[in-house]
Amino acid sequence: MIKAGIIGGAGYTAGELIRLLINHPDVEIKFVNSTSNAGNKITSVHEGLYGETELSFTDELPLDEIDVLFICSGHGDSKRFIESHQITEDLKIIDLSMDYRLKAEGNDFIYGLPELNRRAICHSRHVANPGCFATCVQLGLLPLAKALLLNDDVFVNAITGSTGAGVKPGQTSHFSWRNNNLSIYKPFEHQHVPEIKQSLKQLQNSFNSDINFIPYRGDFPRGIFATLLVKNTMSEDELYKLYEDYYAEDSFVFVVKENIDLKQVVNTNKCLLHLERHGDDKLLIVSCIDNLLKGASGTAVHNMNLIFNLEETIGLKLKPSAF
Repeated sequence: MIKAGIIGGAGYTAGELIRLLINHPDVEIKFVNSTSNAGNKITSVHEGLYGETELSFTDELPLDEIDVLFICSGHGDSKRFIESHQITEDLKIIDLSMDYRLKAEGNDFIYGLPELNRRAICHSRHVANPGCFATCVQLGLLPLAKALLLNDDVFVNAITGSTGAGVKPGQTSHFSWRNNNLSIYKPFEHQHVPEIKQSLKQLQNSFNSDINFIPYRGDFPRGIFATLLVKNTMSEDELYKLYEDYYAEDSFVFVVKENIDLKQVVNTNKCLLHLERHGDDKLLIVSCIDNLLKGASGTAVHNMNLIFNLEETIGLKLKPSAF
């Protein structure tokens, strides 16, 4: 039985992570750390877990009692935590912040996108979970990069649900502002662009084009729906074969010839991809995921399964709502 600990247990991604792990047949949660909620029941924050767990939050950190530590803290906090605590050599760490996603001297974290780095993750000690937008966009582009076909600028529009802004209320996350509303933020400067470029260059070292990314705030709770436009002259049949071959061994990415929509992935760990040829040289790629699952906690559990040599879909066979 894998013994797991969670830091930063009060956020949305932590709530989804707890939900996945308490239903995982090979995992026991030893502690969920949250200083501000210490002593309170998990269900006092994550109310959807009533009847699922009697666990309580703690401000203690018994790291010697666990095999894997999930860090769900805010950006910057993960690095500070790791640098200020003695971490044993055999403790596996899966960090959901952006602190270790980019390669740098002294950073031994593997970038945890299974569809890109499965083999390395299987042999890793430390994994940096990808960002939610980054996951959605990369999955739409990796087959092209592998075939060395990204030779021009990439144009991306992507809309995310309000949970992408985190649990702490802000001006643009209140219901009265978000409902029946739409806005862009961080156009061309979103923090996930560098990790997307890093992954594409891993497969296609010559890739030096711009990723023109316009993120949108949506008036729904969860999910990411992205449209990507690239130049490409291959036929639609050739493109579908390229994508199907790339993802043939992947358990959660599905290439769909019919048009796709967000409801098909919400509450699942799936990514759906749809391809359309337009004109002589335009390829439209549609990609959608659940930002809290495939974009965060679902991939974290997927990475844990790989690290501990489990069947990679265990605990992640989730089904969307029928409506």
